[in-house]
Amino acid sequence: MFKRFGPTMRKRQKFVLTSVLLSVGVLAVQYAPLEWRYWLVFGLAAVSWALSAWSLREGLTGVEWLVVTMPPVLFTGAVGLFYILLPQAWWAKLLVVFLFGVGEYALLLTANIFSVAAIRTIALLRAAHAVGFVMTLLTGFFMYDTILSFRLDFWWQGLLVGMATFLLLVPALWSVDLREKISADTWWFSLGLGESVGGLAVAVAFWPVTLAVASLFLTTALYVFLGISQHHFSQRLFFRTVMEYVVVGVVVLVTMLVTSAWGV
Repeated sequence: MFKRFGPTMRKRQKFVLTSVLLSVGVLAVQYAPLEWRYWLVFGLAAVSWALSAWSLREGLTGVEWLVVTMPPVLFTGAVGLFYILLPQAWWAKLLVVFLFGVGEYALLLTANIFSVAAIRTIALLRAAHAVGFVMTLLTGFFMYDTILSFRLDFWWQGLLVGMATFLLLVPALWSVDLREKISADTWWFSLGLGESVGGLAVAVAFWPVTLAVASLFLTTALYVFLGISQHHFSQRLFFRTVMEYVVVGVVVLVTMLVTSAWGV
């Protein structure tokens, strides 16, 4: 079907079709037996890569086949897994599916801008960075909330959160300079910051906080680390910028400590 209609379809039409198909897939997975749902979500994530690559293929070269298509895949998997945890209210499920479709479309538009900007300068790059930043945080929250909901041993929790963070950071940091290859700094920053957030996930395992608060705390850590790192990669990292991110992190940390049920 894609081969037949692909050449006559514009990119935005492909983005809409991809978003609609994946939204239907997210909804359909929930009607499968529970023991199959997680496997089907991983399968849907693979389908997401195929559809994203098909939608963006005209502008993809080299490493872009990986880093440009990775955010839509991670978002699909994160929302699919998070969707399983939602209450059975139909309006909540439909709302999430609608928001997923909008988010997937925004990610595809952003990915298209990055693939074009790797070749030539375009005016929408700053807006794409802003959208990409927000979507990375949103995907991270869904991932962290899903991982923490399994109530795994602290070391498993830290490992999975660290891996999820690493996968989120690689495309987010690559998008700053849009090089033909993923730089060593991008790999090392992603690995080091992934380990840092994973370490915080280990600490959270021993804190008497709710699932939502713990997920928000880890997402805030991702916000601080990613924000500072992106400014560093763009060579616009100043003391005032660092303090702005640190203040947000400290406020969330203090709020988390104050609201913890210590001794209960």
